[in-house]
Amino acid sequence: MATLRDAITDVPGIRVGHWTYRRGATGCTAVLCPAGAVGGVDVRGAAPGTRETDLLRPGNLVDQVHGILISGGSAFGLAAADGVMRYLAEHGHGLAFGGNVIPIVPGAILFDLGIGTKRTPDAEAGYRAAGRATRGRVGEGTVGAGTGATVAKMAGPERLLKGGLGTASEHLDVGVIVGAVVAVNAVGAIRDPRTGEVVAAPRADDPGGFVDVDAHFRTGRAWPELVKDEDAEDGDETPGPETPTNTTLAVVATNAQLTREQANRLATVCHDGFARTIWPAHCRGDGDTIFTLATGEVEVDDYAYSALEAMATRAVERAVLRGVRRATGLAGVPSAGEWREQHAP
Repeated sequence: MATLRDAITDVPGIRVGHWTYRRGATGCTAVLCPAGAVGGVDVRGAAPGTRETDLLRPGNLVDQVHGILISGGSAFGLAAADGVMRYLAEHGHGLAFGGNVIPIVPGAILFDLGIGTKRTPDAEAGYRAAGRATRGRVGEGTVGAGTGATVAKMAGPERLLKGGLGTASEHLDVGVIVGAVVAVNAVGAIRDPRTGEVVAAPRADDPGGFVDVDAHFRTGRAWPELVKDEDAEDGDETPGPETPTNTTLAVVATNAQLTREQANRLATVCHDGFARTIWPAHCRGDGDTIFTLATGEVEVDDYAYSALEAMATRAVERAVLRGVRRATGLAGVPSAGEWREQHAP
Protein backbone atom coordinates (compact mmCIF):
# COMPACT_ATOMS: atom_id res chain seq x y z
CA MET A 1 0.00 0.00 0.00
CA ALA A 2 1.32 3.46 -0.88
CA THR A 3 2.53 5.72 1.91
CA LEU A 4 -0.13 8.23 2.93
CA ARG A 5 1.17 11.75 3.57
CA ASP A 6 -2.07 13.60 4.32
CA ALA A 7 -1.32 15.63 1.20
CA ILE A 8 -2.71 16.20 -2.27
CA THR A 9 0.06 13.91 -3.55
CA ASP A 10 -1.78 10.96 -1.98
CA VAL A 11 -3.80 11.08 -5.22
CA PRO A 12 -1.89 8.88 -7.71
CA GLY A 13 -0.43 10.83 -10.61
CA ILE A 14 -0.41 14.20 -8.84
CA ARG A 15 2.91 15.98 -8.29
CA VAL A 16 3.62 19.26 -6.48
CA GLY A 17 6.64 21.54 -6.66
CA HIS A 18 7.47 24.98 -5.26
CA TRP A 19 9.62 27.93 -6.20
CA THR A 20 10.27 30.03 -3.09
CA TYR A 21 11.96 33.44 -3.00
CA ARG A 22 12.14 34.37 0.67
CA ARG A 23 14.09 37.61 0.16
CA GLY A 24 11.31 38.94 -2.01
CA ALA A 25 8.55 37.26 0.02
CA THR A 26 6.95 35.61 -2.98
CA GLY A 27 6.80 32.28 -4.78
CA CYS A 28 4.72 29.92 -6.87
CA THR A 29 3.47 26.34 -6.75
CA ALA A 30 2.95 23.94 -9.65
CA VAL A 31 0.48 21.06 -9.36
CA LEU A 32 1.17 18.63 -12.19
CA CYS A 33 -0.94 15.82 -13.64
CA PRO A 34 1.23 14.89 -16.65
CA ALA A 35 -1.06 12.11 -17.85
CA GLY A 36 -3.98 14.55 -18.00
CA ALA A 37 -7.03 15.05 -15.80
CA VAL A 38 -10.54 16.38 -16.15
CA GLY A 39 -10.49 19.92 -14.77
CA GLY A 40 -12.98 22.27 -13.18
CA VAL A 41 -12.92 25.72 -11.60
CA ASP A 42 -15.03 28.10 -9.56
CA VAL A 43 -13.99 31.74 -9.12
CA ARG A 44 -15.86 33.41 -6.25
CA GLY A 45 -13.80 36.52 -5.56
CA ALA A 46 -14.70 39.78 -7.31
CA ALA A 47 -11.07 40.69 -8.10
CA PRO A 48 -9.53 37.54 -9.59
CA GLY A 49 -6.34 37.15 -11.58
CA THR A 50 -6.67 33.97 -13.63
CA ARG A 51 -5.56 32.21 -16.79
CA GLU A 52 -7.26 29.54 -18.96
CA THR A 53 -10.33 29.24 -16.73
CA ASP A 54 -12.88 29.49 -19.55
CA LEU A 55 -11.70 26.27 -21.18
CA LEU A 56 -12.48 24.35 -17.96
CA ARG A 57 -16.17 25.13 -18.15
CA PRO A 58 -18.70 22.58 -19.49
CA GLY A 59 -19.27 22.71 -23.23
CA ASN A 60 -15.77 23.74 -24.27
CA LEU A 61 -13.49 21.62 -26.45
CA VAL A 62 -10.46 20.74 -24.32
CA ASP A 63 -11.35 18.12 -21.71
CA GLN A 64 -7.92 17.45 -20.17
CA VAL A 65 -5.47 19.66 -18.29
CA HIS A 66 -1.87 18.84 -17.41
CA GLY A 67 -1.07 21.20 -14.59
CA ILE A 68 -2.28 24.09 -12.43
CA LEU A 69 -0.18 27.09 -11.43
CA ILE A 70 -0.93 29.09 -8.27
CA SER A 71 1.36 32.02 -7.67
CA GLY A 72 2.16 35.18 -5.80
CA GLY A 73 3.19 38.33 -7.62
CA SER A 74 -0.29 39.62 -8.44
CA ALA A 75 -0.96 39.77 -12.21
CA PHE A 76 2.78 39.56 -12.92
CA GLY A 77 2.79 36.05 -11.45
CA LEU A 78 0.62 34.66 -14.22
CA ALA A 79 3.78 34.58 -16.34
CA ALA A 80 5.00 31.64 -14.24
CA ALA A 81 2.49 29.38 -16.00
CA ASP A 82 4.55 29.77 -19.19
CA GLY A 83 7.42 28.02 -17.45
CA VAL A 84 5.19 25.17 -16.30
CA MET A 85 4.03 24.75 -19.90
CA ARG A 86 7.60 24.71 -21.14
CA TYR A 87 8.61 22.04 -18.64
CA LEU A 88 5.68 19.79 -19.52
CA ALA A 89 6.20 20.24 -23.27
CA GLU A 90 9.89 19.35 -22.97
CA HIS A 91 8.84 16.09 -21.33
CA GLY A 92 6.17 15.29 -23.94
CA HIS A 93 3.11 16.00 -21.79
CA GLY A 94 0.19 17.89 -23.30
CA LEU A 95 -2.58 17.98 -25.84
CA ALA A 96 -1.57 16.49 -29.20
CA PHE A 97 -2.81 18.93 -31.81
CA GLY A 98 -1.58 19.83 -35.28
CA GLY A 99 1.62 17.90 -34.85
CA ASN A 100 2.42 19.71 -31.61
CA VAL A 101 2.22 18.92 -27.91
CA ILE A 102 0.45 21.74 -26.08
CA PRO A 103 0.27 21.48 -22.26
CA ILE A 104 -2.91 22.96 -20.79
CA VAL A 105 -2.00 24.88 -17.61
CA PRO A 106 -4.67 27.09 -16.02
CA GLY A 107 -3.57 29.32 -13.19
CA ALA A 108 -4.44 32.00 -10.65
CA ILE A 109 -2.52 34.54 -8.61
CA LEU A 110 -2.71 36.22 -5.22
CA PHE A 111 -1.60 39.70 -4.19
CA ASP A 112 1.57 39.63 -2.08
CA LEU A 113 3.22 42.85 -3.25
CA GLY A 114 2.76 44.52 0.13
CA ILE A 115 5.72 42.86 1.85
CA GLY A 116 9.29 42.04 0.88
CA THR A 117 11.50 43.35 -1.93
CA LYS A 118 9.76 42.06 -4.98
CA ARG A 119 10.98 39.89 -7.77
CA THR A 120 7.68 38.54 -9.00
CA PRO A 121 7.43 34.92 -10.17
CA ASP A 122 8.20 34.64 -13.88
CA ALA A 123 8.46 31.86 -16.47
CA GLU A 124 11.76 30.67 -15.02
CA ALA A 125 10.19 30.45 -11.57
CA GLY A 126 7.33 28.35 -12.93
CA TYR A 127 9.79 26.12 -14.78
CA ARG A 128 11.75 25.51 -11.59
CA ALA A 129 8.60 24.79 -9.58
CA ALA A 130 7.52 22.23 -12.19
CA GLY A 131 10.99 20.68 -12.25
CA ARG A 132 10.85 20.20 -8.49
CA ALA A 133 7.40 18.61 -8.55
CA THR A 134 7.31 15.18 -6.90
CA ARG A 135 4.79 12.62 -5.72
CA GLY A 136 6.22 12.85 -2.19
CA ARG A 137 5.86 15.15 0.78
CA VAL A 138 4.57 18.66 0.08
CA GLY A 139 6.32 21.57 1.78
CA GLU A 140 3.91 23.67 3.85
CA GLY A 141 3.83 27.06 5.50
CA THR A 142 5.96 29.90 4.13
CA VAL A 143 6.78 28.22 0.82
CA GLY A 144 5.72 28.40 -2.82
CA ALA A 145 2.58 30.44 -3.45
CA GLY A 146 2.25 30.88 0.32
CA THR A 147 5.63 32.61 0.77
CA GLY A 148 4.29 36.17 0.78
CA ALA A 149 0.73 35.36 1.84
CA THR A 150 -0.73 37.26 4.78
CA VAL A 151 -3.99 37.10 6.72
CA ALA A 152 -6.03 39.23 9.13
CA LYS A 153 -5.67 42.48 7.19
CA MET A 154 -8.80 44.49 7.89
CA ALA A 155 -7.14 46.44 10.71
CA GLY A 156 -4.19 47.54 8.59
CA PRO A 157 -0.64 46.40 7.86
CA GLU A 158 0.58 46.93 11.42
CA ARG A 159 -1.72 44.17 12.71
CA LEU A 160 -1.67 41.49 10.01
CA LEU A 161 -0.14 38.00 10.35
CA LYS A 162 1.51 35.51 8.00
CA GLY A 163 -0.56 33.25 5.86
CA GLY A 164 0.89 30.24 4.13
CA LEU A 165 0.41 27.11 2.06
CA GLY A 166 -1.16 23.93 3.41
CA THR A 167 -2.27 20.55 2.15
CA ALA A 168 -4.45 17.69 3.36
CA SER A 169 -6.18 14.57 2.02
CA GLU A 170 -9.21 12.43 2.82
CA HIS A 171 -9.75 8.76 1.97
CA LEU A 172 -13.05 6.94 1.42
CA ASP A 173 -13.49 3.21 2.00
CA VAL A 174 -14.69 2.81 -1.60
CA GLY A 175 -11.20 3.66 -2.85
CA VAL A 176 -11.70 7.35 -3.55
CA ILE A 177 -8.94 9.74 -2.49
CA VAL A 178 -9.27 13.51 -2.50
CA GLY A 179 -6.61 16.03 -1.57
CA ALA A 180 -6.23 19.79 -1.50
CA VAL A 181 -3.40 22.30 -1.55
CA VAL A 182 -4.30 25.86 -0.50
CA ALA A 183 -2.42 29.17 -0.49
CA VAL A 184 -4.08 31.25 2.26
CA ASN A 185 -3.97 35.03 1.74
CA ALA A 186 -7.08 36.25 3.55
CA VAL A 187 -8.30 39.65 4.69
CA GLY A 188 -10.14 38.23 7.68
CA ALA A 189 -9.82 35.87 10.58
CA ILE A 190 -8.99 32.18 10.35
CA ARG A 191 -11.17 29.90 12.48
CA ASP A 192 -11.23 26.17 13.13
CA PRO A 193 -14.83 25.16 12.37
CA ARG A 194 -14.55 22.00 14.47
CA THR A 195 -13.49 23.71 17.70
CA GLY A 196 -14.38 27.37 17.21
CA GLU A 197 -10.75 28.36 17.91
CA VAL A 198 -9.60 31.64 16.40
CA VAL A 199 -6.37 30.59 14.71
CA ALA A 200 -5.47 34.04 13.39
CA ALA A 201 -7.00 37.52 13.50
CA PRO A 202 -5.58 41.06 13.54
CA ARG A 203 -3.10 41.58 16.36
CA ALA A 204 -4.70 43.32 19.32
CA ASP A 205 -3.01 45.87 21.58
CA ASP A 206 -2.86 43.37 24.42
CA PRO A 207 0.16 41.05 24.06
CA GLY A 208 -0.62 37.87 22.15
CA GLY A 209 -4.26 38.77 21.71
CA PHE A 210 -6.51 39.11 18.68
CA VAL A 211 -8.96 41.79 17.65
CA ASP A 212 -12.62 40.77 17.97
CA VAL A 213 -13.41 40.71 14.25
CA ASP A 214 -17.17 40.35 14.67
CA ALA A 215 -17.33 43.39 16.96
CA HIS A 216 -15.20 45.40 14.55
CA PHE A 217 -17.44 44.64 11.57
CA ARG A 218 -20.56 45.57 13.56
CA THR A 219 -19.28 49.14 13.79
CA GLY A 220 -19.45 49.48 10.01
CA ARG A 221 -16.37 51.71 10.14
CA ALA A 222 -12.76 51.39 9.04
CA TRP A 223 -10.24 50.56 11.74
CA PRO A 224 -9.45 53.85 13.55
CA GLU A 225 -5.78 53.78 12.53
CA LEU A 226 -6.82 53.83 8.86
CA VAL A 227 -9.25 56.77 9.09
CA LYS A 228 -8.32 60.27 7.90
CA ASP A 229 -7.06 62.54 10.66
CA GLU A 230 -9.95 64.89 11.51
CA ASP A 231 -7.46 67.51 12.72
CA ALA A 232 -5.63 67.63 9.38
CA GLU A 233 -5.58 71.06 7.78
CA ASP A 234 -7.87 71.74 4.86
CA GLY A 235 -6.24 70.79 1.59
CA ASP A 236 -4.13 68.00 3.05
CA GLU A 237 -4.46 64.92 0.89
CA THR A 238 -4.76 62.06 3.32
CA PRO A 239 -5.93 58.91 1.53
CA GLY A 240 -8.78 56.93 2.97
CA PRO A 241 -8.55 53.21 3.74
CA GLU A 242 -7.91 50.90 0.82
CA THR A 243 -9.96 47.81 0.15
CA PRO A 244 -7.96 45.03 1.84
CA THR A 245 -6.56 42.48 -0.58
CA ASN A 246 -7.69 38.92 -0.02
CA THR A 247 -7.17 35.95 -2.31
CA THR A 248 -7.09 32.33 -1.25
CA LEU A 249 -6.28 29.78 -3.97
CA ALA A 250 -6.81 26.01 -3.92
CA VAL A 251 -6.27 22.99 -6.11
CA VAL A 252 -8.38 19.94 -5.24
CA ALA A 253 -7.47 16.61 -6.85
CA THR A 254 -9.19 13.23 -6.75
CA ASN A 255 -8.74 9.80 -8.32
CA ALA A 256 -12.50 9.63 -8.95
CA GLN A 257 -13.88 9.43 -12.47
CA LEU A 258 -15.79 12.68 -12.97
CA THR A 259 -17.43 14.44 -15.89
CA ARG A 260 -16.58 18.05 -16.67
CA GLU A 261 -19.86 19.07 -15.03
CA GLN A 262 -19.08 17.13 -11.86
CA ALA A 263 -15.55 18.55 -11.68
CA ASN A 264 -16.92 22.07 -11.86
CA ARG A 265 -19.61 21.31 -9.30
CA LEU A 266 -16.95 19.91 -6.98
CA ALA A 267 -15.05 23.20 -7.23
CA THR A 268 -18.21 25.07 -6.28
CA VAL A 269 -18.90 22.89 -3.25
CA CYS A 270 -15.30 23.15 -2.06
CA HIS A 271 -15.69 26.89 -1.56
CA ASP A 272 -17.62 25.90 1.57
CA GLY A 273 -14.21 24.97 2.96
CA PHE A 274 -13.13 28.59 2.54
CA ALA A 275 -16.34 29.95 4.03
CA ARG A 276 -16.07 27.70 7.09
CA THR A 277 -12.48 28.68 7.91
CA ILE A 278 -12.04 32.23 6.57
CA TRP A 279 -14.13 35.13 7.87
CA PRO A 280 -14.96 36.94 5.64
CA ALA A 281 -14.40 35.24 2.27
CA HIS A 282 -15.50 35.93 -1.32
CA CYS A 283 -15.51 39.71 -0.90
CA ARG A 284 -15.13 42.61 -3.33
CA GLY A 285 -11.34 42.71 -3.08
CA ASP A 286 -10.92 38.92 -3.29
CA GLY A 287 -9.75 36.64 -6.05
CA ASP A 288 -10.77 33.41 -4.30
CA THR A 289 -10.45 30.55 -6.80
CA ILE A 290 -10.62 26.76 -6.57
CA PHE A 291 -9.46 24.39 -9.32
CA THR A 292 -10.30 20.68 -9.43
CA LEU A 293 -8.52 17.77 -11.10
CA ALA A 294 -10.03 14.30 -11.56
CA THR A 295 -7.68 11.55 -12.76
CA GLY A 296 -10.49 9.04 -13.40
CA GLU A 297 -9.13 5.88 -11.78
CA VAL A 298 -12.15 5.05 -9.59
CA GLU A 299 -15.76 4.98 -10.75
CA VAL A 300 -18.24 6.61 -8.37
CA ASP A 301 -21.99 6.27 -8.06
CA ASP A 302 -24.25 9.12 -6.97
CA TYR A 303 -23.81 8.40 -3.26
CA ALA A 304 -20.01 8.14 -3.50
CA TYR A 305 -19.94 11.42 -5.42
CA SER A 306 -21.91 13.12 -2.63
CA ALA A 307 -19.48 11.68 -0.09
CA LEU A 308 -16.60 12.97 -2.24
CA GLU A 309 -18.07 16.48 -2.17
CA ALA A 310 -18.29 16.39 1.63
CA MET A 311 -14.79 15.07 2.19
CA ALA A 312 -13.22 17.33 -0.43
CA THR A 313 -14.62 20.29 1.49
CA ARG A 314 -13.12 18.86 4.66
CA ALA A 315 -9.72 18.54 2.95
CA VAL A 316 -9.89 22.21 1.95
CA GLU A 317 -10.75 23.22 5.52
CA ARG A 318 -7.83 21.31 6.96
CA ALA A 319 -5.42 22.60 4.31
CA VAL A 320 -6.39 26.20 5.13
CA LEU A 321 -5.74 25.63 8.84
CA ARG A 322 -2.44 23.86 8.22
CA GLY A 323 -1.23 26.61 5.90
CA VAL A 324 -1.68 29.24 8.61
CA ARG A 325 -0.54 27.09 11.53
CA ARG A 326 2.64 25.98 9.74
CA ALA A 327 3.58 29.43 8.48
CA THR A 328 6.66 31.17 9.84
CA GLY A 329 7.26 34.90 10.05
CA LEU A 330 8.83 36.71 7.11
CA ALA A 331 9.64 40.31 6.12
CA GLY A 332 8.72 41.59 9.56
CA VAL A 333 5.32 39.86 9.63
CA PRO A 334 4.99 37.26 12.42
CA SER A 335 2.98 34.07 12.15
CA ALA A 336 -0.02 33.59 14.40
CA GLY A 337 1.90 31.06 16.47
CA GLU A 338 4.88 33.38 16.87
CA TRP A 339 2.60 36.25 17.91
CA ARG A 340 1.02 34.16 20.65
CA GLU A 341 4.31 32.68 21.88
CA GLN A 342 6.46 35.82 21.78
CA HIS A 343 3.89 37.97 23.50
CA ALA A 344 2.46 35.47 25.97
CA PRO A 345 2.35 36.72 29.59
